[in-house]
Amino acid sequence: MRNGKQRIMSVLLAGGLLLPVAGFPSESEAAASVNTELTDFLNLDWAPSEWTAEKEWVKTISTEQFAELINLAAKEAGSERLITEVPQSGKINREIAALLLDEIIDVPYVEEMMYQDIPINSYYASSIGVITTAGLMKGVAEYTYGYGKPLTKGDAAIVALRLYQYLQPVSVAETSISDLQKAMTSGRVTSKELVDMYLERIEKYDAQGPKLNSIISVNEQADELAEELDTERGQSGARGALHGIPIILKDNFDTADMPTTGGSLALVDSIPVDDAYQVEKLKEAGAIILAKSNLHEFAFGYTTVSSVSGQTLNPYNLSKVPGGSSGGTGASIAASFAAAGMGSDTGGSIRVPSSFNNLVGIRPTIGLSSRDGIMPLALTQDTGGPIARTVADAAAILDATVGYDPDDVTTAASIDRIPESYLHYLDPAGLRGARIGIVREVFGSDPDINYVMDEAIQDMRDQGAVLIDDVQIPNFEQINSYASLSGWEFKFQFNDYLETLGEDREYEDLAAIIDSGLYDESVKTQLIERNDRESLEDESYKDIVLYRTKLAQDAVLKMMADYDLDALIFPTSANPVSDIGDEQTIGDGFKLSSFTGYPTITVPAGFRASDRMPVGLDFIGRPFSEPTLIKLAYSYEQHTKHRTAPALTP
Repeated sequence: MRNGKQRIMSVLLAGGLLLPVAGFPSESEAAASVNTELTDFLNLDWAPSEWTAEKEWVKTISTEQFAELINLAAKEAGSERLITEVPQSGKINREIAALLLDEIIDVPYVEEMMYQDIPINSYYASSIGVITTAGLMKGVAEYTYGYGKPLTKGDAAIVALRLYQYLQPVSVAETSISDLQKAMTSGRVTSKELVDMYLERIEKYDAQGPKLNSIISVNEQADELAEELDTERGQSGARGALHGIPIILKDNFDTADMPTTGGSLALVDSIPVDDAYQVEKLKEAGAIILAKSNLHEFAFGYTTVSSVSGQTLNPYNLSKVPGGSSGGTGASIAASFAAAGMGSDTGGSIRVPSSFNNLVGIRPTIGLSSRDGIMPLALTQDTGGPIARTVADAAAILDATVGYDPDDVTTAASIDRIPESYLHYLDPAGLRGARIGIVREVFGSDPDINYVMDEAIQDMRDQGAVLIDDVQIPNFEQINSYASLSGWEFKFQFNDYLETLGEDREYEDLAAIIDSGLYDESVKTQLIERNDRESLEDESYKDIVLYRTKLAQDAVLKMMADYDLDALIFPTSANPVSDIGDEQTIGDGFKLSSFTGYPTITVPAGFRASDRMPVGLDFIGRPFSEPTLIKLAYSYEQHTKHRTAPALTP
């Protein structure tokens, strides 16, 4: 027999308690949501005592009682708009509640309703559309609003809570893409207002205050673009999950309306002839390119220092590096300068700054996302992908940026291997029954990092995952003996990139940039050494491409097959975050993805006890296994909640 609270939940659900999100969850999921919201209502310091008794929640209420509670919620939220006239006395039903709520809120765009129980030409239809779009009340089923059904005290308490939350000012700090989208859909905020709030944070924390120095340039057209997208939303609705969402790009992604510098003074005025493919896809999805972020010049290192902007600081500790080479994106997204960002990764450049800034990063399978228009470092290893504060946000960005591009032949492999949406794999129970291999030989010797990893391993076991300890990488010593290809490929592929800038480009080739002296002194040796390469016909280079790639791929696939694994795990960086001015090393774990081209997702795993700097955990899988990795990472994220905002950028 169910206890009293369970019976109350069932009655509330059966009575048509408003579902909290679009779509219709199972009864257990809906009950959990109802329980959470009622608890939140009880915790409000203004909740009237006569509304807090659980035994009262199933009772019906009068229109006057409902209006009184709703006006109290509005006043407590600081609203001056109140219900001024009660249209009837007696018990209140759902359509009357909609009419009263419509007096208090403004929703610029009302979503199409699919309810089949609303009478034709109903006087209340417009108000029902308003409060449904605002998320204050949903239907009792997918196509049923619950027209004529009475409201209970429990229903009214949840509506009052939602109205109170709805009327609160929107904050962009740590706010997810889905919550921003809901806020725009419901009329709480516009895309232009979001842009202005993010720009205010950039001014407050990047240019002033802690002076993170993460942003190279701001899009001067961002406000105008946001206004256009707001107008479009009002006329035809949102294009999708990213409509009106501000995004930051690492400044090696081509943008036809902003310079793309690669962090080098030599390219400070270089405006490409078109957008990078992934940038184009983001814009098509309705995203706004808000700014371009600093990077380690030409993506050469892990500390993020460039001749354009100098040293980017880590928002968790200003004396520490932010990781690299996408450190500007990492620091800026950690500080909530945009909803999410983009980085590129050759040897850890998405994963390392994600780890060092307590973020989620996805290095996609090579061939899933186009590299066209991303300034190359070594195309055999290069890829571009999202850096975000949550797995869900990263998955939303991935949805928009994957797919076949004729200008990057590797993406032909993605055809028929991309799901309808990566968001479908956000499964809180995703770890249950998963088989995960622990790659101890890339852990390193730092006791704090290893302690965090041991805690993560136990957390996964607690959620039902099967952890196989100390799985061995076949031929790992031989794989490690091969060098990174950036030392070989950069000159030739970078010169090809310069050609895409057109005949009016300032520099013909890498040699001309070296002669200009317009770069940070710290990369001079690397530039000269790379420029000294005469050809890619060298046998040593061919050995790396032919043998290293096959060895590494065979090693990962064999290990996973031998142990029947869904993924492998290890620390993103085996070494701690370095002080500014010191060299940053990260160990050998990154090679498993960089050398194979296989996907990796990095998630926050906790903090080192000695310096409270973030530690990241890598999940790596088979080619095009992003759905599996997202499922595992999301489940781990939801059960551990290690993402914590930096105190320096509140």
